[in-house]
Amino acid sequence: MKIKQAKFITSSPSLKSAPTFNEAEFALLGRSNAGKSSFINFLVNNLKLAKTSNTPGKTRLINHFEVISDKGNFIIADLPGYGYAKVSKTMQNEWQKNLEEYLLKRENLKYCLIFIDSRHGLLDNDIKMIDWLIINKIPFINVLAKCDLVKQGEISKRIKETEGFTKTMCIPFSTKKSLYKDKILDFFECNIN
Repeated sequence: MKIKQAKFITSSPSLKSAPTFNEAEFALLGRSNAGKSSFINFLVNNLKLAKTSNTPGKTRLINHFEVISDKGNFIIADLPGYGYAKVSKTMQNEWQKNLEEYLLKRENLKYCLIFIDSRHGLLDNDIKMIDWLIINKIPFINVLAKCDLVKQGEISKRIKETEGFTKTMCIPFSTKKSLYKDKILDFFECNIN
């Protein structure tokens, strides 16, 4: 699969204000600062498309991007990070409610991609999110992010433990090593139609 173009469509605070699309949609989930925005930028070869930040909790809305490829088009929904964020408990609860509603009721949602920081592996918030997806029968895969920051042996160990726990695929990823990019593109290609 070759990405021809990608564009930001809109930001929405909740499911009811989000536009509907005909294309398959993939939701990016992960702790705050797990690398979801960097993933989008690297995937589509545009370092300025999704806003990145070193401050956790910057993504506060559902951000939709359309990706145009030689194999078909699809939508990426970058969802607010769970876990640490410098916002009130009330705001965090509101995010959680909107996130759950979106994942349960979004009609064209094909898969969730859960971003796990390879330096830490599965943490409590990841496990809770994964358990919730499994209980609600929402299909997902794992993306082991920031693989350039750990040794190869550690990556293999993290993949094995993640796949063992989740019983689903774990794809390594790094914005510094393009060798991982093809596996992600293959996944999208197999699931956009």
